[in-house]
Formats: sequence, structure tokens, C-alpha cells
Amino acid sequence: MDIFPAIDLKEGKAVRLYKGEIKSAKVYGDASEFAKKFEDMGARWLHIVDLDGAFGGEPKNLEVIETIRKSSRLKIQLGGGVRDEQTILRYTNMGIDRLILGSIALKNPFFAKEMASKYNIAVGIDSKDGKVALEGWVKSAQIEALDFAKEFKESDIQAIICTDINRDGTFSGINVDLTLKLAKASECFCIASGGVKSEKDIYELSEKFQEHKIKGGVIVGKAYYEGKIDLSEILKNFRI
Repeated sequence: MDIFPAIDLKEGKAVRLYKGEIKSAKVYGDASEFAKKFEDMGARWLHIVDLDGAFGGEPKNLEVIETIRKSSRLKIQLGGGVRDEQTILRYTNMGIDRLILGSIALKNPFFAKEMASKYNIAVGIDSKDGKVALEGWVKSAQIEALDFAKEFKESDIQAIICTDINRDGTFSGINVDLTLKLAKASECFCIASGGVKSEKDIYELSEKFQEHKIKGGVIVGKAYYEGKIDLSEILKNFRI
């Protein structure tokens, strides 16, 4: 299972939210410094979300993202405001390894699948009470998250990122059941996001992935920033 340390960007700083509410943002410090720490711990991937971009509909933290890209050997998975091919191409040329499509994938699944045939693309499925949320989680669509995941079965999508908004930043545990259902529906590499509270959560998810023969990963954010887990130890245990 891959571990994805996370950096959520707001005005160039690393922050975390509570249930996706932008007003709840807690600033933790310089994003580039955290990227360096994650690399030194032995991480292979870095998960970045441009929160300003997610809410604004276009990239807003390009300078700090480019700084991280140039100074780090980590593979970078990035989302937030990625809603057209021009933006995908811009980030790809910058050296970003995988782009996450959220709102635009929901509005136009064909576009997401088309982009996945040309670029390294993941789809973010952000679920609130079973429904898909969009545009920085401020709106809810009427489509069920499970039905949306089925859209990407037999596509070139590299990964599905499964977020339970009600658990995001709450330390209430990973929604393993939702993650497994979306993984099976999409038949894609599935990355769980939201609610990690302890090392136990991560190991239990890994066991469930093995039990159901699912390839996937987990995003670790607030649990690290608030000192709930020993990320360096976790990375050591999951290192190939």
C-alpha cells in the first residue's frame, strides 16, 4: 500500500481543514519545508491540494508548487482547480507526476477519460452522505458516489481518490467500507482520504486491501500535523 503525505495549500502555506470548510483552515507552516521532511522520512509520493484553486476554479499556488517540484525528488500527485487540458499540460510540463480531476470529472466524465488516455490522471470522488460533492466541496451533486465510480471501470484512469468529507480532518477513522466499495466499482487503484486518527487505521486498511485483493493507498494529513502518528515509522514499514 502506498502512503501519500499531504500538503493542502492556502495562500502558499501548508494548512488543514475540518470537513472541508475553508474557514476552519489551520496554518502549519512553510509547504516546501514539509515536502523536504516527507522526502527525508522516505516517502515516495506527495499529495498536494491547491485549496485556493479548488475554491477559485483555477490554479492559485503555482509558485510554491513549482518550488516544491524543483527541490524535491518525490512523485507529486496534485489537485485543486485542474479543470481544463491547458492546466493539465501546464502542470505536466512542470513535472507533476499525476493530476487529480474532481469537479470537471463529475460534470464531464468523458473529458476525464479522454485526458487519462493522454496524461497521468486520477479522479477525486469526494463523498458527503453518499453523494458526490464538487467545487471545493461547497456544492453537492445528486449522483451517488458508487455510481460515479463505475464510470471509470475499464478506463485509463490511474487512481480513484476516495474522500469521506464528513470524516476529513476529524480523526474519526477511515471510511474503509466506502473505500472498498469505490475500489470494486471502479476497478482502479484506490486511495483512501479523510479521518486517519492512528497508525492502527492505516494497518487495518492495508489488511482489508489484501483481504479483498485491492491495490491502493492512503493519504495522511492532519494526523501527522497534529502528532497523532509516527509517519516516519509508517513509511519505513510500507517501504518496498
